[in-house]
Amino acid sequence: MKKSLRFGAVALAATATLTLASCGFGGNAGGDSGGDAGGATTIDLLVPSYSDQTKSLWEGVIKGFEAENSDIKVNLEVQSWDNLEKVVTTKVQAGEAPDIYNGGPFAGFAADDLLYNVEEVTSPEIFADFQESFIKNEQLDGTTYALPLIASARALFVNNALLTQAGVEAPTNWDELLDAATKVSGLGGGIAGYGMPLGSEEAQAEAAVWIWGGGGTFGDESEITIDIPENLPGAEQIKKMIDAGATQADPGSTQRSPLMDIFIQGKIGMQVGLPPTVGQIAENNPDLDYSIVPIPTKDGSPFTLGVADRLMAFQNDGDKAEAITKFFDYFYTADVYVPWVQAEGFLPVTKSGAEQLSGEEALKPFLDVLPDAQFYPSTNAKWSAADGAFKSLFGQLQTQPAADVLKQIQAQVDAG
Repeated sequence: MKKSLRFGAVALAATATLTLASCGFGGNAGGDSGGDAGGATTIDLLVPSYSDQTKSLWEGVIKGFEAENSDIKVNLEVQSWDNLEKVVTTKVQAGEAPDIYNGGPFAGFAADDLLYNVEEVTSPEIFADFQESFIKNEQLDGTTYALPLIASARALFVNNALLTQAGVEAPTNWDELLDAATKVSGLGGGIAGYGMPLGSEEAQAEAAVWIWGGGGTFGDESEITIDIPENLPGAEQIKKMIDAGATQADPGSTQRSPLMDIFIQGKIGMQVGLPPTVGQIAENNPDLDYSIVPIPTKDGSPFTLGVADRLMAFQNDGDKAEAITKFFDYFYTADVYVPWVQAEGFLPVTKSGAEQLSGEEALKPFLDVLPDAQFYPSTNAKWSAADGAFKSLFGQLQTQPAADVLKQIQAQVDAG
């Protein structure tokens, strides 16, 4: 189907075109008082690049905020997702943590007592506007350590023309997916049946699609479980897809974002994507004949990988709580937050935001699968290590036995 609604510009984890040359924050961050020579309080804001417009969107938010709060300045640093965790870890180790951080796992920072309870830096009215399920995902032992920023769900993008040419329909389970992808690859001409990104950009996401789709799990807040029998079916199905020639070449080192670009060009039959992919297609190939369907699972049962990135506030000197509260309260106001979320192409995490976007056609396929979403066990302090282990090791499935790869990932997690 052709999508008429433009919804977001590029996919999650875009390349580092917006990355600043230095790992330090720009401008004068002030001294121990958290203020500059003019007496203004300075907030350091570290964020990842979601799209080519991420930097300009944040700059717009900051401009509006500073206009209403002349005594507060915001220093913005944008990093690629590939660099983000390394940058924030380096800053924290150097005692230069950002005041506000848009990132992934927070449990490790919470365990080290580095973060505010965000109820202390958010007004009651703004805090009450968040969807309860998303707030629960930001809690550890009853304390809320982060504010949900954006939510998303994944679904299977299908090139209708290629599947029709191969004589197959959109699959609902693994057997159908293997058959369909193999036949699409058989069309030749550089066509791949299924886009399988196992590179370091987001290997943990593709792993979850298959492992959870086969009844496996990554664990919960008390235990990370990678090397367990329940996880083998999904990992072995990936190898089966690769060995059958149902994927693109060299999936073990393929990154998700550039691979989705190839899907958009019409050279891949099927690939799991996010809501921003809709806008990316509208921007770069509006004539693409495609549809969005639920992710096939082992037995066809409903499932999606939920994504919920967050904003967290580091305590640092403890003297910027008032400024951070003002920034959060400004940003999450519907008139500011909804345009930001809409431009980036994700789902809002506030009740007011969901109400404003309830009529958006492009959101429907993702909203439909959201009730079946499963999330990373990010409240486990070891999830950050697991996330990194997947990114560095999971691509070895291309050449190594699935059981061996899962053992290596578990060992790296257990080693800390």
